[in-house]
Amino acid sequence: MRIYLLGFMGAGKTYWGQKLKSTLDLPFYDLDQVIEAEEGLNIPEIFEKFGENYFRSLETEYLKKVSENENVLVSCGGGTPCFMDNMSLMKELGLTIWLNASPGIMVDRVKEQKNIRPLLKNLNEEQLKEYVCQKLEERKPFYGQAQLIIDPIKFDVHSLTEKIQSCTKLI
Repeated sequence: MRIYLLGFMGAGKTYWGQKLKSTLDLPFYDLDQVIEAEEGLNIPEIFEKFGENYFRSLETEYLKKVSENENVLVSCGGGTPCFMDNMSLMKELGLTIWLNASPGIMVDRVKEQKNIRPLLKNLNEEQLKEYVCQKLEERKPFYGQAQLIIDPIKFDVHSLTEKIQSCTKLI
């Protein structure tokens, strides 16, 4: 089974991927980390040198590459489902899970990481809040297509694993 964790920056995709990989007994890939390792550049460097469009094409390329595995757990970048028909691809191949954390939680989590997030690095706290809310609204139509939508704050590893396993039986 292929499982894709979706959501905005700070929703907890990498955190939950690390937690779930052993309980689901699946290899785990953080898509951003895969891109960085394969390209030899970090995400901000890719954005700066080549631009967002280039990054989005790389993202799709590596999404397809990790999806060649029959059984895999993938933490996607926040924009992954929103570009190049990636959401359709992921839904076709496996289970998509939107980690629908509250905007306040996501802002708190990403404000300490602004320097490593190219779309946020020049924003003050008020601008960051506005940006998160605006982008979240833009991306909701894509995230909302997920087969499973959860508030990650309401789950522990055991209960989320059970929820995922019950959903994978339906797909």
